[in-house]
Amino acid sequence: MTERAAEDPAARRRRKRPTMRDVAREAGVALRTVSRVVNDDPTVGPHLVTRVRAAITALDYAPDERAQQLRRGVSGTIGAAVRNLADAHPVLSAVDQAARQARLTVLAMSTEDEEEREREAVMSMCRRRVDGIIIEPISTNHQYLAAELESGMPLVAVDRPTGGVAADAVLSDNAAGIGMAFRHLVLHGHHRIAYIGDDERIFTGRERAAAFRACVAANGGTIDGLVHPGFVSPDRVAAALDAVLRGNPPATALITGNVATTIEVLRRLGAEAGRLAIVGFDDFPLADILRPGVTVIAQDSAVIGRTAIELLLARTADPDRPVRNVTVPVELIPRGSGELRPPP
Repeated sequence: MTERAAEDPAARRRRKRPTMRDVAREAGVALRTVSRVVNDDPTVGPHLVTRVRAAITALDYAPDERAQQLRRGVSGTIGAAVRNLADAHPVLSAVDQAARQARLTVLAMSTEDEEEREREAVMSMCRRRVDGIIIEPISTNHQYLAAELESGMPLVAVDRPTGGVAADAVLSDNAAGIGMAFRHLVLHGHHRIAYIGDDERIFTGRERAAAFRACVAANGGTIDGLVHPGFVSPDRVAAALDAVLRGNPPATALITGNVATTIEVLRRLGAEAGRLAIVGFDDFPLADILRPGVTVIAQDSAVIGRTAIELLLARTADPDRPVRNVTVPVELIPRGSGELRPPP
């Protein structure tokens, strides 16, 4: 009995990848037929498709996507520049799911809420010749993208619009959401309602704070000591929370302007979370299992992500179509924290 020497792992790594010619030889068809099958040409007969697919499986052949992209003049990739990749990002997840259905790959980069980082990330995507970009804007001026847009680069903004250039956008109904939260707390007996939210240099932070001020004014109240927008950090949110709880009189209810603020407020309150009625803007994991559960204004992330991809594909198909701004409705989900009544 003879023993066969084990194959050198390095030799395995150096083994030549199967080519389209190898597939054609295995299937017994012309090279052009393999190319047409790989590129989903609908005019190829089903019997030939079956033979070619069987050969592809047998040889473990993988098409060279770079070569296909060069022939088609597209990358099959879109860029997504979002605020933070370290945290859960429902809209980015929805964008990725919708992109896969459109046979696109998402290249995501984090801007960390920094304007210069946003510019670096987006321009890097442009240099990579992605087929389009979805951006969660931080900067208030995106004129650095004017040349890219003029050359036909599809751009869609989510959560907030671009500044200085006209681009398609998908936004949540921020004002309606704050209005829902405010009315909900009033209906549960609260008259001293406070707001802690994001930095007003950011579009959503500015819109939500302005909507809260409008609600207070329409209700005949005063905003003195009740509105606290700013950079979301543990120390800043803690100071704002202490201010509204120690007011004269103290606030009995709170609207938080985004999920990061909601979490910092809950962390600060700890076991005393039930002493203050809370409605948070943005839903988040575990909100329903806290005690009390957190009442939220939920954005429809799935619709936002799907709409962003639809707008990007529509812009790709027709670069001269009118710019569209789509506003997606929000929903109030009562879970307990927003239904707490003020102390007697």
